[in-house]
Amino acid sequence: MASLRDLGLSEYETRAYRSLLETGPTTAKELSRASDVPMGRIYDVLNSLETHNLVRSQTASRPKKYVAVEPETALDRLLDDKKRELEEKASQYEEIVDTLADDLETAEPVGETFWTAAVGPEETSDLLVERLTAADDRIVVVVSQFSQQFDLDELGDRVVEALEDALDRGVDVSLLMRPSMVEALPRSVGERYRQSLQPHENFETRTSEDVIGTFELIDDTEVCIEVPHPLRAGETFAVIDFKDPEFASTVEDEFAERWAGAKELRL
Repeated sequence: MASLRDLGLSEYETRAYRSLLETGPTTAKELSRASDVPMGRIYDVLNSLETHNLVRSQTASRPKKYVAVEPETALDRLLDDKKRELEEKASQYEEIVDTLADDLETAEPVGETFWTAAVGPEETSDLLVERLTAADDRIVVVVSQFSQQFDLDELGDRVVEALEDALDRGVDVSLLMRPSMVEALPRSVGERYRQSLQPHENFETRTSEDVIGTFELIDDTEVCIEVPHPLRAGETFAVIDFKDPEFASTVEDEFAERWAGAKELRL
């Protein structure tokens, strides 16, 4: 059950505020009895409630009296306080991340071969987005059939967002696909690519009949190979991330040859 404590009040503050709503204007001594807040704590509790702008005091009266702010106003103020607190926390975490990003360094031997794989729609999308996010210089996307990155669901959106983020940070993105895919491309998908990716000057799309397989080449050192599902057309079964500069160089040579003979496309 929801409680004022969920919005930051202590148990004593909650008791005191609720009691004030029932008693109306009252003194600290009377409120202590009504709320079961010890007399030794009641003034600290009332001061805290005043700080939160949840109670008002009548200083002219002797003894001093207190009255609760209307519940709707009080809840709005508590909510605003929580939002400010969360915004401050978010800013602090962003500063921490920025600091750690400068301090942390990856120690990955350039010549060392490493591969990993993910199976299933969510896992493959997570791996692909992770590797696209890690790109520093260049991303090559080669597509021979519809796959997750052309889907209209959340997973496809994540891939597009990752490519857009890469373009925003100066990464060159080249997309090569078969002409038949363009003809079969849903209008809504083409519109998404046109609005999100095409405006970037470092994004280029070409088509070629000589396209086999679906993969992403990242920074000329890493290849993400998408394995189509053997039973469900248009669904990616797995993604294999193969980090090997020598293999990536071979893939780059094959891609460059096909890219040179491909036709420029405006989605």
